[in-house]
Amino acid sequence: MKYLLIALVALLIACNNAAEPAPEVNKTAAVPTLPSMDLRTADGSYINLSSLKGKKIFVNLWATWCPPCRAEMPGIQRLAGKVDSSKVAFVMLSLDEEFEAATRYAKQTKLNLPVYHPASGLPTLFQTGGIPVTYIFNEAGELIFRHDRADNYDQPKFVEMLNN
Repeated sequence: MKYLLIALVALLIACNNAAEPAPEVNKTAAVPTLPSMDLRTADGSYINLSSLKGKKIFVNLWATWCPPCRAEMPGIQRLAGKVDSSKVAFVMLSLDEEFEAATRYAKQTKLNLPVYHPASGLPTLFQTGGIPVTYIFNEAGELIFRHDRADNYDQPKFVEMLNN
């Protein structure tokens, strides 16, 4: 029982950094931009994240072992159904050690969003103290939204953000 409690506490700390305040935004600092990074796709091919510029890009860092990550997936999938897929790209970036766990999870849950895995280390912008974390970039690749922790993305404000 003691080990189960320790494991549960460790999982919650590693998965959700809710105790950490969101970083303050420095209005005079340069706007963070979409990093160039190679991503492995579910079919084993590779793309570069920066190749998606020209669309709004919704990037979600998640893992199968993270309960808050799994809890927000249905809302992200509903959001994807409400936006123009020719103008918005969804990047579900799995941080699972074994990418096959993420692809299996997507298939089992009928997740019809593209699941990717980092082909190398994460860029500085994506190095975070916990997951899930969501980033939204505009067509020019500028960061316009970041949220640490799970959220319900099936909301009008997110539909509007992605469709405008």
